[in-house]
Amino acid sequence: MSQRIPVTELTPGFRGRAEEALTDGQLRNNFRVAMDSLMTKRANAFPDADEREGLRELGNRLKAGALSRLPDLLEQLEKKLTENGVKVHWAETVEEANELVHGIIEARKGSQVVKGKSMVSEEMEMNDYLAERGIECLESDMGEYIVQLDNEKPSHIIMPAIHKNARQVSKLFHDKLGEPETEDVNQLIQIGRRTLRRKFMDADVGVSGVNFAIAETGTLLLVENEGNGRMSTTAPPVHIAVTGIEKVVPNLRDVVPLVSLLTRSALGQPITTYVNLISGPRKPDELDGPEEVHLVLLDNGRTGAFADAQMRQTLNCIRCGACMNHCPVYTRVGGHTYGEVYPGPIGKIITPHMAGLDKVPDHPSASSLCGACGEVCPVKIPIPELLQRLRQENVKDPEQPQQVKGGGAKYSRTERWIWRGWQMLNTRPALYRSFLWAATRFRALAPKKAGPWTENHSAPVPARRSLHDLAARHLDQNGGRPS
Repeated sequence: MSQRIPVTELTPGFRGRAEEALTDGQLRNNFRVAMDSLMTKRANAFPDADEREGLRELGNRLKAGALSRLPDLLEQLEKKLTENGVKVHWAETVEEANELVHGIIEARKGSQVVKGKSMVSEEMEMNDYLAERGIECLESDMGEYIVQLDNEKPSHIIMPAIHKNARQVSKLFHDKLGEPETEDVNQLIQIGRRTLRRKFMDADVGVSGVNFAIAETGTLLLVENEGNGRMSTTAPPVHIAVTGIEKVVPNLRDVVPLVSLLTRSALGQPITTYVNLISGPRKPDELDGPEEVHLVLLDNGRTGAFADAQMRQTLNCIRCGACMNHCPVYTRVGGHTYGEVYPGPIGKIITPHMAGLDKVPDHPSASSLCGACGEVCPVKIPIPELLQRLRQENVKDPEQPQQVKGGGAKYSRTERWIWRGWQMLNTRPALYRSFLWAATRFRALAPKKAGPWTENHSAPVPARRSLHDLAARHLDQNGGRPS
């Protein structure tokens, strides 16, 4: 499988990619149809508004409670998993995580890896890392397989190939696999299934993500609909699970409402087809399952978010994608426009901690702040509020201590002086009146262009007379009495 072409190498900058996406009628139609369907399914999955809001409040409390005990829960998780026979590894960076995964595969002299859906492995760019070392890593999730076949990145965290329609997938299978073209979705699924089934049995190692890690029992929980996750974690002799440190929860009781929120918010399903609970490798008296199970716990900027009381709420995310499905910006420009692993509203608040705000300076501003993302988030992450916080961090003086990695990317000394002048103008009455008099008398000198704003708007021009002037004239005409 060839390596993927990074989106950022195709069109530079968020703005350039957004302009390109907006001219792609097929892409916009694909997203519009898909998002309308997903929004309808979510609404139907929560017919009782009181039950929905109560469940969201519970989800928020459960995740916030788990985060408040994160260090202790992680230690408890490691202890219990180790007792269960699972080998636990810690990685601060994606480089360390990739080295750990490669080391495990190399120890088994493995050359073929089959992978279930995992956004953390996308953070790591695991496929490319292993390919450079002669190890084939095949995606077994149908959507992930499609984008891997087309050398792309996922455009959605739940439905990686949502930017493609059946005709485009059919052409891809015809060009890459030599299959006859068809727009029958069931036939397309069967084509992918025939290819992947053989790989499950040949693979030396299976890789998966983790939806929730239960500290009390040392259990890794995965939800899925295709069965590929179960095959990836049981058919190969070695299973490697990779996940972020924020996925830990105290016990199985807390998982029940969180799974309900996840599946109903993501796809409008009461429950996924498969719910996998993995607590260790195959025991001597068992007939199937892996001989070894490894868990790689990745930081990759998460402790930076955890250390900030406000930004910590970012780590509540359960990766349902509901915020993307309801976002007017994401719906129009698609996931690839963001140029990072996590697109849409959640990506705008997660990515700065992983890559640095200076790497994605336009992300916090790529929002209308309509609030739809916050209203549908199943764990009530205040995304609009966090976006505003990141906008503030974006313009802080880079020479001062930064609270968010890469802050100050859009700092402008000129802009800072302009706002100081504006403050002075509006806090000194005599200066304000003088400015108002000059602005109305010399309105013809007002600039016709005022940066990006005037690309789509008319430049603001002062009125011929201020409201104060008009009111004073009116009083003069009426002998000092208001009419």
